[in-house]
Amino acid sequence: RPGDVLARIPMESAKTKDITGGLPRVAELFEARRPKDHAIIAEIDGTIRFGRDYKNKRRIIIEPHDSTLEPVEYLIPKGKPFHLQDGDVIEKGDYILDGNPAPHDILAIKGVEALASYLVNEIQEVYRLQGVSINDKHIEVIVRQMLQKVEITAQGDSTYIPGDHVDVIELEEVNERLVEDGKKPAEGQPVLLGITKASLQTPSFISAASFQETTRVLTEAAVAGKTDMLQGLKENVIVGRLIPAGTGGTMSQIRRIATSRDELIIDERRKASGVEVADPMLTDMASAAQ
Repeated sequence: RPGDVLARIPMESAKTKDITGGLPRVAELFEARRPKDHAIIAEIDGTIRFGRDYKNKRRIIIEPHDSTLEPVEYLIPKGKPFHLQDGDVIEKGDYILDGNPAPHDILAIKGVEALASYLVNEIQEVYRLQGVSINDKHIEVIVRQMLQKVEITAQGDSTYIPGDHVDVIELEEVNERLVEDGKKPAEGQPVLLGITKASLQTPSFISAASFQETTRVLTEAAVAGKTDMLQGLKENVIVGRLIPAGTGGTMSQIRRIATSRDELIIDERRKASGVEVADPMLTDMASAAQ
């Protein structure tokens, strides 16, 4: 009859998860910890072959399609669910064993962009289960800091040593100068750092000392005779200066332009008179000392 109910569609309800189960996952991702039962990711394209079992583990071999590459072996516990068969074709980045992948494996196999996308999506998933909406840019800023370092693999004609951790921007600037001079640039691979370790490896010793291990950071800075250029936010706040952003960034830019113009004027006067023009600051210091 007209008006009879034929079917009912239940209203979709928001799915939430207990916050005690969500935040440890966020801490695990931000600290770049390796999960306990992490997934195994294929390092190369190839064909799956079963090798001889080792004790209570199954030996999986990937025979590469590229003849220039060596086969890669994996040992998987027999109790773990395994869905691949002998002869299956697998691509680089596919999961051999299910689970949460280790972030360092994603970086080594898939690259920086894949890792950044994975971290943002996984962290957003935790907060979505809480019903919290966060813009991706906030998480991306943190991920950028976690990926700011590279490990030197080949020093070229630079002063670096293989194994050194340096900023990406610093390495690019050094390599530009080396290429301009006709020298061999240094090579490096991206490194993933947890937020705690990344905070302690900042170029600013004032910023690092304000976070953790204050005595060690200040002692190392004193022994090495470091100079803090006050380029970040924290160190400028600590010493009571404007941060180099917004109006503070504009003031810093104006100050740099004024300084460069003063230097040009001093050079022009020196060339015109043929007499060395004293630096006003040094003159004031000398008169004050007398």
